[in-house]
Amino acid sequence: MKIVDPETALGAVRSSMRVYVHEALMAPLSLIDALAERARTLRSVEVVHLHTNAPAPYVEPAFDGHVRHNALFCGPNVRAAVQAGRADFTPVFLSEIPQLFRDGTLPLDVALVQVSPPDRHGFCRLGLSVATARAAVDHADVVIAEINPQVPRTLGHSAVHVSRIHYAVEVDRALPEIPSSPIDETARRIGEHIAAQIPNGATLQMGIGAIPESVLEALHRHEDLGIHTEMFSDALIPLVESGAVSCQKKTRFEGRIVTSFAMGTERLRAFVDQNPFVEFHPSELVNDPVEIGKQHRMIAINSALQIDLTGQVCADSIGDQIYSGIGGQMDFVRGAQWSPGGMAFIALPSTAKGGALSRIVARLDPGAGVVTTRGHVEYVVTEHGAVSLRGRSLRQRAELLISIAHPDHRGELRRAAVARRLIA
Repeated sequence: MKIVDPETALGAVRSSMRVYVHEALMAPLSLIDALAERARTLRSVEVVHLHTNAPAPYVEPAFDGHVRHNALFCGPNVRAAVQAGRADFTPVFLSEIPQLFRDGTLPLDVALVQVSPPDRHGFCRLGLSVATARAAVDHADVVIAEINPQVPRTLGHSAVHVSRIHYAVEVDRALPEIPSSPIDETARRIGEHIAAQIPNGATLQMGIGAIPESVLEALHRHEDLGIHTEMFSDALIPLVESGAVSCQKKTRFEGRIVTSFAMGTERLRAFVDQNPFVEFHPSELVNDPVEIGKQHRMIAINSALQIDLTGQVCADSIGDQIYSGIGGQMDFVRGAQWSPGGMAFIALPSTAKGGALSRIVARLDPGAGVVTTRGHVEYVVTEHGAVSLRGRSLRQRAELLISIAHPDHRGELRRAAVARRLIA
């Protein structure tokens, strides 16, 4: 491992290379800046990553011809570029991304990551995300790392030996923070509907945002809950502190919270630092539907942008404009359905645009992507209730979904369902 400045480290990047950037809160800022400067003199560099909570200067129009970003999940910092056609989007299940790096479908020339300082054995840690960073570090030709003492030493499969790092840049910088989302009355009611379905001893998957955080808030009186989730936020910590989370009833990774990345504040960073109760593992394991299905009573909680009256779930686009990505939704939906006693929830507010638009619709918007098919959808939840579509006909689905739509839109939906001959 050579300790160098960012400019020297990024000298390893050449034209036509594919460069990976560490995802979520772990994006290495000094290396991103140096990459942007270096790329001005290069051609056809591809930058690939999941969402990053960091600037993405390489998607600006000035980098046309120099850099092309390939989003495996479209975050706010690259969304405009993807929608404008200046950047690409690759639809892929989160569980399958590490295999793309490994099998040569998306071979990586350079990986840019952020790690903790090495311990006395020479091992750094990948901090708050190992989701795809694990495979990137293991399979990239060149690994360039920011070494930051403020990166938590997370346990699990997060260790990187210094011998694997070709160039290192020393920084001392606080990680970005993502505060908890305000929980409004709509989110609270959705959370209560879901929590009422969850038995003691269940294992949970959830994301961040008002709805999953409202579910966690409603579970404080539960017992022996487990956590097996691709991500979590600060909102999980009070549930752990309440005693509701023991992970003792898990059938896999008993006694341990398992995740692949975490997003929150300094409170979360301190919670996971050297905490043997929390293990970080790559998404090829955490999101593997077969692994998920081995958990007893696995509960998957995911969101949607729209759902049509037949049960098709759009979660990655608004019409034909890519908004986010497939992520891990289908990984956990399928896995939870294979789990003995498992349940998969799709949760969404009944309306958007201040109530003007129903998010339960007669037909998905033209061009909208189907992330969870009507053959996979199970529970759908809004603030107006929870319904199960499993084993239900199209006629029954339409009736059930109309019953949890906002009252202001039920008449319109019913007329549309009649016009589609879904109901009489």
